[in-house]
Amino acid sequence: MRKKIGVLVSGRGSNLQSLLDHIASGELPAEVAVVISDQGEALALQRAAKAHIPAVVVERKACKDKTEFESKIDDALREAGAELVVLAGFMRILSGFFIRRWEHKIINIHPALLPSFTGLDAQGQAVDYGVKISGCTVHFVDEGTDTGPIILQKAVPVLEEDTEESLAARILEQEHKALPEAVKLWAEGKLSVAGRHVKIAK
Repeated sequence: MRKKIGVLVSGRGSNLQSLLDHIASGELPAEVAVVISDQGEALALQRAAKAHIPAVVVERKACKDKTEFESKIDDALREAGAELVVLAGFMRILSGFFIRRWEHKIINIHPALLPSFTGLDAQGQAVDYGVKISGCTVHFVDEGTDTGPIILQKAVPVLEEDTEESLAARILEQEHKALPEAVKLWAEGKLSVAGRHVKIAK
């Protein structure tokens, strides 16, 4: 029985597409049960439609408060039978209300080697700081911003001529590998969390 995941998106959905491609090739033993977007115009919704995956739009402005917004997302995930929530370019901070309901069942991909360069514009932060190595991190989500236990990381060099855009493109290539890899480890039951540490079973 394939494990079911719900994917939260806000934009173009290239990480969603990577998950779908890895599922289609048989490399990822999981099923995307629902795609949920906070943006009705998100390109990710077209990707979901093309793959015949149910998609739900929950716009923040249509909800009276954040609790209603997150409750609608929670309802859609549970209705679809999702067992894991994957944030794939979801541009909203989730509250403790939501995170506690899905403890150690939400994963996020962040375009930096955490704990460095949390929050927005991580690639620009890396270029401005002058680091020689950057990359991406897949982590479980906790109530901080990009502070949850780290599942895996992939590194890329930062070149002297790099701009924020060129570095972001190089990191994105690794995101497309790291996110399916992390979801696969979860789907195979190989991840366990002990405090800050994610243990990966051999």
